[in-house]
Amino acid sequence: MADVERGNQSDVTEFILRGFRILYPFQIGPFVLVLLTYLTTVAGNTLVIFTILVDQGLHTPMYFFLGNLSFLDICYTSNIVPKMLQGFLAEKGVAISFSGCVMQLYIFGSQAATEILLLTVMAYDRYLAICRPLRYTSLMKTRECIKLASCSWLGGFLFNPVIMAWIYRLRFCGPNEIDHFFCDFMPLVKLSCSDTHLITLAAFLLSSTATLIPFLLTLTSYSFIITAIVKNPSSTGRQKAFSTCTSHLIVVSTFYGALAMVYMVPTASATIYLNKIFSLLYSLVTPLLNPLVYSLRNKDVNDALKTVATRLLDFRRR
Repeated sequence: MADVERGNQSDVTEFILRGFRILYPFQIGPFVLVLLTYLTTVAGNTLVIFTILVDQGLHTPMYFFLGNLSFLDICYTSNIVPKMLQGFLAEKGVAISFSGCVMQLYIFGSQAATEILLLTVMAYDRYLAICRPLRYTSLMKTRECIKLASCSWLGGFLFNPVIMAWIYRLRFCGPNEIDHFFCDFMPLVKLSCSDTHLITLAAFLLSSTATLIPFLLTLTSYSFIITAIVKNPSSTGRQKAFSTCTSHLIVVSTFYGALAMVYMVPTASATIYLNKIFSLLYSLVTPLLNPLVYSLRNKDVNDALKTVATRLLDFRRR
């Protein structure tokens, strides 16, 4: 109905996601690889959430935020991968309605903003735990943790509705092929026959602010954390502090690194496929790495996973 109402404004009512069209002759291999990666991502993050819920030893602020991050990663990758999988099997690309395209872009942007905020909150949590240990318990009560997580989710989804409404008012009169595997901002806006300079500038300023400020806060938190760790006279204390922060640092570096590679590379046609590959990092690889990093490098999660696995095996034997 919404697309019909837009008829007076635009000639295009649906778009074609070209995806990795160059790989179509070899589509089975990439399709199976992406499908297995997606299933592993969902299973891994679900296992992390389940482990945090059932293990009393993980009922702490750090793992509460990790559970939120794992749930977000499931939603994040599920917004993009289904259309990507269809694209591997469609020689001419996958059709998506205008409303569906804008909704996918809105969900993608909101979830990316939420992840940025959650990573910032997790850095703040580590800062309090290491630099303010005596006040940590009083500052990070259950109610405060819920407030911080809620603000991250709410802030993420209030991040870009104005830009989405603006996109909805743009005129699209053809062509309608988006040279990407999902509805990203620049590939979509490039197809508009309206003047897009103002919306592009507004989106750049908004996304830069929403990314840079949390990044600087995260950087500040870790500068204090590293200083505190270096000053710690106990080698055991230093090792324990580093072990609790390393996993989060790897996740932060991977996420921000992927975003930087995608949105700072040139937009010339020669880099289109490179841009798509980099996009895979934050849309598919990062959500896969998060549970692996936290389970392999975090002793608490690793021990909890072993305990849960043992309980499940004992339950099956009964």
